Amino acid sequence: MNIATEPGYRLEGTMLEICSCAVSCPCFIGEDPDGNECFGVIAFNLEQGEARGVDVSGLTLVNVAHIPGNALAGEWRSVLLIDSEASDAQYEALLDAFGGKLGGPLADLASLVGELVAVERVPIVHEAQQAEGRLQVQGMLEAEFAPIQSSPDGTTATLHDSAFTTVKGAPAYLGKSRRYRVDLPQYDMSWSFDGRNAIQTAWKMEHRP
Repeated sequence: MNIATEPGYRLEGTMLEICSCAVSCPCFIGEDPDGNECFGVIAFNLEQGEARGVDVSGLTLVNVAHIPGNALAGEWRSVLLIDSEASDAQYEALLDAFGGKLGGPLADLASLVGELVAVERVPIVHEAQQAEGRLQVQGMLEAEFAPIQSSPDGTTATLHDSAFTTVKGAPAYLGKSRRYRVDLPQYDMSWSFDGRNAIQTAWKMEHRP
């Protein structure tokens, strides 16, 4: 079989969530968001993997979402931002995978989106490790965040086996945004929150039909 047409996907890296909820985000454990709605971004940094046989290692995809209630109830209103470093083949493979066309757990995730407003190819700066760093899309998204230290020795507070855990036993590192801005007025998606939730965890999904 030609590797460029292999079905399914195998993706792994990290998932970073920054949102309007207080620390720590109730959505991450399947509870209702603070204020009954969530204004968030979810960044998937793909350290390695492939979709439809296309290598997508080193790329980042960001879902900018307004979630009007419990995250697991769906009806998200989303804009997908795909790394401009992606080739045409990589872009199409990522769009098929995260758009649900390739089935499996990513199709379940895609089913939470009630309205996909737009997809844009943009330069994405993703410099984040254990809920510390920054995420930036010039003119669209800016976030800086730091970990929450749970003990005098500087250990970062963690959460285990939550509703959005995809790697069993992997810690989700809890942090707080120093600055968090989304500016997408063309899609009626602009907001600003500081001192709110940031959380990062190992992430892995695989599906072979």
